[in-house]
Parts: sequence; C-alpha cells; structure tokens
Amino acid sequence: MLDNDDIRSDSLPCDINKTCLPTASIDIATMAQVPVQTIHRDPQLFYWILFPITIVMILTGVLRHYASVLMQSAPKKLDQKAIREQRSLLHGINLRGNFHALSKKSFATRRDAIVTAFESGAYLKDPERAGQGQPNPLSDPSSMEGMMGMMKNQMAMIIPNTLIMSWINAFFSGYVIMKLPFPLTIKFKSMLQAGVMTKDMDPRWMSSISWYFLCIFGLQSVFNFLLGSDNAASQMAQQMGGMGAAPQMFGPGVDPDKQFKAEAENLAVIEHYSVLDDVEKRLLEGITV
Repeated sequence: MLDNDDIRSDSLPCDINKTCLPTASIDIATMAQVPVQTIHRDPQLFYWILFPITIVMILTGVLRHYASVLMQSAPKKLDQKAIREQRSLLHGINLRGNFHALSKKSFATRRDAIVTAFESGAYLKDPERAGQGQPNPLSDPSSMEGMMGMMKNQMAMIIPNTLIMSWINAFFSGYVIMKLPFPLTIKFKSMLQAGVMTKDMDPRWMSSISWYFLCIFGLQSVFNFLLGSDNAASQMAQQMGGMGAAPQMFGPGVDPDKQFKAEAENLAVIEHYSVLDDVEKRLLEGITV
C-alpha cells in the first residue's frame, strides 16, 4: 500500500531524472506561450481581390493623370509689374537667407536699398492700392480661374476614389486577403483591418479595404515610372498626405504690401556675420604640425 508521499510525488509531472515540477509553474509556462493564429484562406483571394484592386488603382491613376491634363487650362501670362513684384520679394528673402556669404559693407548697402524700396512700395504692382488689401477673389477673374482649376483637380480626385470605395465595399467587404511577414503592434489594427469586425485577430492580417488605402499612397513610384515624376496621380496622393501645407506666397487673398513690410522688418533685425570672419586664424588653428 502506498503512503501519502508516494501518491503526491506520482501525481506531479516529472522528467527523466525524476525531477518533479509543481503544477503552478506548469500553468504559468503554458500561459506564457502565445498561440500562433492561423487562418485558412482560399488562394484564389489573391487573384480575385488583391490583383483586381491593384490593377484598378493603377488604371485609375493613369486615367486621372490624362483627365487632369485635358482639363488643365493654359497658364495665363503675367504682366511685367506682377513679375517684378514677385521677383523683388524673392530677392529680399534670398538676401536674408544668404547674408553670411557677403561682407558687412556689401550686405548693409543691399539691405538699406531693399528695405527702403519695400517700405515705400516701389515694387508694388498697384502702388495706389497700398494698404487697402486685396480685392474680393470672387470678383477677380484671374482668381476665379485659379479657383476653378483647383476645383477641377479636387473633383478628379474625389469622384474616382468615391467610386472605387463603393465598388470595394459592395464586392470585397469583410475579406482578409493577406498577412504581413513582420510583427506589428495593436495600434495598427484599426488601419489594417478596416471593415473586419474582430477583436482577437492578429494585427498583421490585412483586409481588402486597408489594401485599397495602402495603394493610394504606395503606388507613387509606379506612377513615376509610367507617367514621369511630374504626374497628376502622384500629386493627388501627395495632396491627400499633406493637407496642412503652408499657404502660397503669391495667391488670392494675399496682400503684397504686408509681405514687403514684414520682409523689411526681418532684414532690419539681422545681425550680420560673415563666413570669412577670422578665416586666417581658423585655417592656422586647423593645421597640425
């Protein structure tokens, strides 16, 4: 008849050397092992979902490029005064950014001349309208043409994307098409598994709608290869990615007189130094015997 110690030792799992492990440590080791999630998918999903979405996105980008080229109006020629106004402001900006390449006397001469001209409005296209602000863009024909061009570009981007999104939601919603070969955190789950209502799925699995969004920003190199670097398809994706871009320097609603006076103030507060200051001393210090 076995005693209590024999029963207790036999009930515990032991290895070859008769070294028994407590049950609590076995449970912790089992819980530490994360099960590998496997989803059995039909291989035809690549041919009937992934490839069609990719091909349609490429063809849509090519058609959008040629549609934008056809809708683009011929650039309007600027008059001499408008060109002088823009180039003068750029001259002041370049002087402010490269003053260290000039001597102190040369910089002071240029700064005094530019600041005086900017404050007096000598380079303005319409000096009599100085300080009155820009007219209403809706009443300016040139501004209306620019706004119509922007609306055409926006429509060329919104309409195809809306149609493709409706097509994917109607035919491919809820499909899991591929698994990424590298691990991801849980924060990528909402981006990669759009349209799939699951909580415990591995973030590496990707849905069909997420593949569509990745194609919008990931096909720029393909469009650059097919259409060149200056194409409308890549510009649309860059426009969607950079919604918070800085406003244009010369555009509707911008007062050039305020820009000239602001640039004059920026030039006036510059403390000049030159890259050639004490160049002989710095050269001799750098020479090692």
